[in-house]
Amino acid sequence: MTEHSFQAEVGRVLSLVINSLYSNKEIFLRELVSNASDALDKLRFRAITEPALMEGDPDLAIVLRPDPDRGVLVIEDNGVGMSEAELTENLGTVARSGSQAFLAKLEDAAKKDVSLIGQFGVGFYSGYLVADRVDVVSRAAGSDAAFRWSSSGKETFTVEPAERATRGTSIELHLKEDQKTFLDAWTLRDLVRRYSDYIAYPIELRTTKDGEEQRDRVNKAAALWQQPKTEIKDDQYDELYRHLTHDFEAPLARTHFRVEGNVEFVGLMWIPKEAPFDVDDPRRSRGVRLFVKRVLVMDDCDAVLPQWLRFARGLVDADDLPLNVSREILQDSTTLRTIKKQTTKKIVELLEEIAEGRKDDYEKLWSTFGRILKEGLVVDGEWKDRVAKLTRWPSTHEDAPISLEAYVARMKEEQEAIYYVTGESREALLGSPYLEALRARGYEVLLMTDAVDTWAAESLAEFGGKKLVNAMRADVKLPATEEETKKAEETSKDFAALTATAKTALEGKVREVRTSSRLVDSPACLVLAQGAMPAHLEKVLKQSGKEVPRGKRDLELNPSHPAVKRLAAIAAENPSDPRLADLLVLLYEQSLVAEGSPLDDPNGFAKRLTSLLCQAVGT
Repeated sequence: MTEHSFQAEVGRVLSLVINSLYSNKEIFLRELVSNASDALDKLRFRAITEPALMEGDPDLAIVLRPDPDRGVLVIEDNGVGMSEAELTENLGTVARSGSQAFLAKLEDAAKKDVSLIGQFGVGFYSGYLVADRVDVVSRAAGSDAAFRWSSSGKETFTVEPAERATRGTSIELHLKEDQKTFLDAWTLRDLVRRYSDYIAYPIELRTTKDGEEQRDRVNKAAALWQQPKTEIKDDQYDELYRHLTHDFEAPLARTHFRVEGNVEFVGLMWIPKEAPFDVDDPRRSRGVRLFVKRVLVMDDCDAVLPQWLRFARGLVDADDLPLNVSREILQDSTTLRTIKKQTTKKIVELLEEIAEGRKDDYEKLWSTFGRILKEGLVVDGEWKDRVAKLTRWPSTHEDAPISLEAYVARMKEEQEAIYYVTGESREALLGSPYLEALRARGYEVLLMTDAVDTWAAESLAEFGGKKLVNAMRADVKLPATEEETKKAEETSKDFAALTATAKTALEGKVREVRTSSRLVDSPACLVLAQGAMPAHLEKVLKQSGKEVPRGKRDLELNPSHPAVKRLAAIAAENPSDPRLADLLVLLYEQSLVAEGSPLDDPNGFAKRLTSLLCQAVGT
């Protein structure tokens, strides 16, 4: 017998599971039966190419054995089983997620009283809700050796050789004194029918009466998704969702559809209420199960949905794919491309339905998944126009995000474009100098704060016949009368000495210096040259480890600002005045701070600011 220490984080996970995540202890049975079902699915899939694995025990099933005399409940399957190394790895660590960031998210879920255990891959540990010791005896398919894993859920676990006649896994829960009700046959039947009725395999309850074993099949084992929608109740849909996703929260919405024609398949997709902890990672699995003629062939099929819908959960059951389908075959499959297109269409229609008729639900959905949905504007031209109508954006006119349709409907008569700015937060953008002239005209401006927004807006380019214009760009042209245009040209000439001096003082820092028509209150601002990224986006990329040089900027000066007027007067009288260079550099540095960029020379900035302060107070 070998004793092992749990991975350091497991103890904290167990504490969270037992004390925080679950107030409803009975769900342990759902979690462990789902794990057994997964083991049977994996065996069934492997047996397509390794039929010998099924020899001697072809009837796949899950068995519940309550033993009141010992106070033990056994949950058993004849699935794929586990080797000694797999027992140690799978049950002694938190599945590939044992990091401080993972635990922080799990603890945050606990604080919100949200049961997300399945989404974090730790469903096995739910057994400790009701048991003070758990023994697992397992024999891997194709092996003659069995092993026993045992732990009281404290600091260590043991693994030792064991006896098991056939492949599969038995989980023995040594129930706590106050949890012995889960040995009652009626209680177990009720829980299976409530939580696991549509598991695809028979679930047998085996009890002993008068010395004889009684066998009772307690679930229907029917493929719910193949039944007519009119015959399925909401709670049945919800329980299937919980089985497939291990999410204890009911979903926000669902769509159940059948497609017929050249390609025939059934789909059942849900939109979760809460986001899985790794949903922001485009590399994560899509969470869609692929069935062929009701046989599960792939757990996470990334060929069924585009990455910008990776928050959706569900299944597709196709008739026109081979049972031994591989990921390589899927990539070249015309059938799968059709399935992907139709499934995407159904989910987009569901999102449109929620957006139109369930405003509160859509607001919740957008706050949870909007940043992912917007990726569709960048990567998927086929769906870009429909995704655009689903987007919601904060603006200068409203606290709640608005649609592009609502923005266009209330544009000023003379307004030619949809204006937006990008930054780290709505609060930071509301004080942005780029808004000043737009606000003075009464124009609404969209405030884009997600990392994807810059690419999303540039990819979309226009909506409702109106161009999307970044108010931070150098080439922004606001509507102007002939008189205003003429006045701007004259102003530019009047300030020529200052702009020329500034260009020399800021050589290598800015591309161009000119007077501005976009500023009202601020003395200056930096605007983005063609192709330059906003400061907040440069910051995000640098934080991810990428080398990102600062993009080219132009400095615009506000000719109506008193400070700029005074600088212009000094430049006109004496362009070589030693004060000018320092003051223009200070103006540039102030503009860097305003756009959210780091300063090139913080110490120099501090000295220049101190010098100016001393002059202001007369020292």
